[in-house]
Amino acid sequence: MSHAIRRASELTLDETTVTALRAALKTTADEVVQAIIDEVPPYANALSGSMGGTIRRAVRTALGHYLDLASGNATGGDAGDAAYELGRGEVRDGRSMDALLSAYRVGARVAWRCLAAGAVPAGLPAAEVAKFAELTFAYIDELSAASAAGHADELAARGRAHERHLEHLARDILAGASPDVLLASVQRAGWQPPVSLTAVLLPAAQARPAYRALDPSTLVLDDLPDATGVLLVPDADRSHLLRQLADRTAVVGPARPWTRASASYARAVRARSLSSDIRDTEDHLPELVLSADAEAFADLRARALAPLRTLPAATAQRLEETLRAWLLHQGRREEVAAELFVHPQTVRYRMSQLRELFPDLGSPHRVLELTLAVGLRIS
Repeated sequence: MSHAIRRASELTLDETTVTALRAALKTTADEVVQAIIDEVPPYANALSGSMGGTIRRAVRTALGHYLDLASGNATGGDAGDAAYELGRGEVRDGRSMDALLSAYRVGARVAWRCLAAGAVPAGLPAAEVAKFAELTFAYIDELSAASAAGHADELAARGRAHERHLEHLARDILAGASPDVLLASVQRAGWQPPVSLTAVLLPAAQARPAYRALDPSTLVLDDLPDATGVLLVPDADRSHLLRQLADRTAVVGPARPWTRASASYARAVRARSLSSDIRDTEDHLPELVLSADAEAFADLRARALAPLRTLPAATAQRLEETLRAWLLHQGRREEVAAELFVHPQTVRYRMSQLRELFPDLGSPHRVLELTLAVGLRIS
């Protein structure tokens, strides 16, 4: 409180004046508190009851310290520390710094009026009264600054803690934690669970910029392995979300109940591993289904297409392409020929070969196996 201390060094208060001012401390403190209650609405209820008594004692302590400072018997450090803690406490009580600054202004006005009313009759010279006024307002200014610093630091600390809790919640969701664990994380984070979450996978550097355009309840992580970021978007309008991400390298998973959003994340991860061109996993469900168990798909193809492996490679490839087109076009020869750029008679000839290789080609089970085996080309 260097500015106030400098002012105090310029002031001379004799013992008579100090004694008179100390005698008026309780009355002054009560008037300060009552004025704050009357003039600063956020404190109307906060200063009643036991809390009011605590505040009154604090005001008396601050005024007593002020008189110590004015009489050259204090450095002001303790009062600054108390004001700093007061600023932090206002955050915990849910009040803004504006309310506290208003209380300081009201308190300074009332305190000066009361102290001046005691100092002048005690014989304080007029020249010293001006210095006394300067000290009063310098002291209040420095208390205000200390409280503002405490308020800002507490807000910053709470913001960091809140962000850590949200990140922890996101990690629990992605890990598929149990409902009990998730609910505990939700309570710590103060997060309102939505009906659904949609996982969005994108480069870590794009996660925070993309997040700023989305619902503020979106959970974000930007420190996953391989420089990957993930957003968990609540109750998303899918078409709108895709438009918002149009300029980003994003893979959008399906919407899932928020406690099962790990499934949305897992699908987005699988889609990215399947192809770098996939953006909306809903447009690639067949590929995702067949890639879910790559070894099972390879085994299915090997077993279903085994008859083709007895042929020369070029012949086997032509017949597989013909079989694929025939299955997907449901045997419509003209459409098969158009896709393969061959004559319909060529299609007829190749299908004769295929029926020899696959005698049960009309069996529903065989058709299902072959459709799965040749219906999609997965890299």
